[in-house]
Amino acid sequence: MEFKESALMCLSRNMGLKSGESVLILTDDTRKNIGTVLYEAAEELQANAMLMCMQPAEVSGTEPPAAVSAAMKAADIVICATKESISHTYARVEAVKAGARIAMMGGITEEMFCEGAITADYGKVKDLTLKLCKELDEAKTAEIRKEGYSLTLDLTGRRSVPSTGVYEEPGTAGNLPSGEAYIAPLETKTEGCMKIDASMVGVGLLQEPLIVEIHDGRLQKITGADAEKLDILLKRPENGVVCELGIGTNDAAILRGIILEDEKIYGTIHIAFGSNISFGGVNKADCHMDGVILKPDLYLDGRLVMEKGVYLG
Repeated sequence: MEFKESALMCLSRNMGLKSGESVLILTDDTRKNIGTVLYEAAEELQANAMLMCMQPAEVSGTEPPAAVSAAMKAADIVICATKESISHTYARVEAVKAGARIAMMGGITEEMFCEGAITADYGKVKDLTLKLCKELDEAKTAEIRKEGYSLTLDLTGRRSVPSTGVYEEPGTAGNLPSGEAYIAPLETKTEGCMKIDASMVGVGLLQEPLIVEIHDGRLQKITGADAEKLDILLKRPENGVVCELGIGTNDAAILRGIILEDEKIYGTIHIAFGSNISFGGVNKADCHMDGVILKPDLYLDGRLVMEKGVYLG
């Protein structure tokens, strides 16, 4: 798709923009081109458009400035085209409570803005995402298996979140492009070892796998050629907490080394470390860092629901 065509589609198809609605386009110094085309598209659709630019955050999950948080709460629609994601922040939580519809594009590139996951059939993505969320909600335990490695997570009492890529109702939010069913496991219960072999926030595409060892819900050790790039996960106990289990549902997504799209790929599972206060967890950390696993097996309450990346439902 062309740049402007994609921007118009995001606003109309994914956000359900209506004439006269207030639209805040939030960007940073690294994504001004994308922010500007979204702003111009919002004007073309007769929205009350605003463009706000800030300095890029150092890591995903960093709270934006107070002025940004206030503007997010006041808008009908917020699109965040930024270098790092602000998905897992109080700013996002409070804006959703105020009724904003929010699409987060942390890590979006100009190439991603026009091809791959953003071009998906979002009706199909939505249907699969909601189906998997129902399965997560009904399960008490999840187990990921991959080439001899196994990780068990406790889901008791937690509710999943459907990130369908369609945010038409007040107080709905998620990534764009999107396509994942995700949930916050109990923070002290995850046990085992896992092989992360696709990509990792803070690294990008993995040339060789990372092996993570987890006990009592927290990262104990991480090994692999790029492990030294992930020191932040061991700096504070909160940073190493396993905070998310996610399942990709977008069959148009492409592996790029950018988590915004990588974690949406159909046939992948991702786990994350750090903050999960924005989607039903209780852990607030300095970061939120996802690692993507290619073609794993997934068991829910002992029942195989995904085999080598193929959903069996």
